[in-house]
Amino acid sequence: MVKLIKSTQELISARAQEKGSTGFVPTMGNLHAGHISLLERALADCDVVYFSIFVNPKQFGPTEDFKEYPRTLERDLELIKSCLNKYSGKSVIVFAPENPEEVFPSSDDQTIVVTNFNNIIEGKLRPNHFDGVATVVFKLFQIVKPHKAYFGLKDYQQYLVIRQMVKELAMPIEIIGMPIIRESNGLALSSRNQYLSENQKEEALILSRTLTKIAQTIAGKKANLLKAKKEIESILSDTRWNYLEIRDAYSLSEDLTNSSRITLVAVFQLGSTRLLDNMQQEIE
Repeated sequence: MVKLIKSTQELISARAQEKGSTGFVPTMGNLHAGHISLLERALADCDVVYFSIFVNPKQFGPTEDFKEYPRTLERDLELIKSCLNKYSGKSVIVFAPENPEEVFPSSDDQTIVVTNFNNIIEGKLRPNHFDGVATVVFKLFQIVKPHKAYFGLKDYQQYLVIRQMVKELAMPIEIIGMPIIRESNGLALSSRNQYLSENQKEEALILSRTLTKIAQTIAGKKANLLKAKKEIESILSDTRWNYLEIRDAYSLSEDLTNSSRITLVAVFQLGSTRLLDNMQQEIE
């Protein structure tokens, strides 16, 4: 069963009646196979899944057009229903408020700030973005009160922000990071891909191929990091790269002296479309 709810109060009432394990998948809609992979895992793990489709105004910067973000609710609901066919007896509650005040009442000026992560890498280029992400996820967690919540690792820094918030606020929620879903050619699935022409989609493969090449250079050895960083310096002569960095996978620190796991994080820009990707690797 798929039930659509547009009111916060109705959602709270529905949640109060649930007795089993509850999973939660927060999204901004315009769904693709990556989102559906989160839903499938949640359905496999939990008795009931809450799935939000909410375009969060707080995570859009002044140069980012909140009104232009694609809203595809009818199509999204069909994808959710198709997924549910594989899970007999399970149910999905879709929370899709039409008015942002359902989540952020006009009297509410509360902001969650996760200081460890919000002003570096992606946060440095998009001031206040992760504050907006953390704030909406906190609000949704307070409404849904899930046992488990599922996030795609394509937005790796966002995943760390949410995990840190839950830890610092002692919220009784297990945060589960799910692998990046890619097209057969390696391009990470993203709602942003729809803005690319066929030629740009081919050009965008430089992102995953570059990360793979750097990971191969490192090959799990700290001794190879200097060589990889010199390789990155050369790559960044192409100004379409917003950034391409090696960071500690847990702290996002640039100091890798004591790191046991690293992450390669990158954004490549094609026209007005920013494409994110990342790759993790154990290191010794």
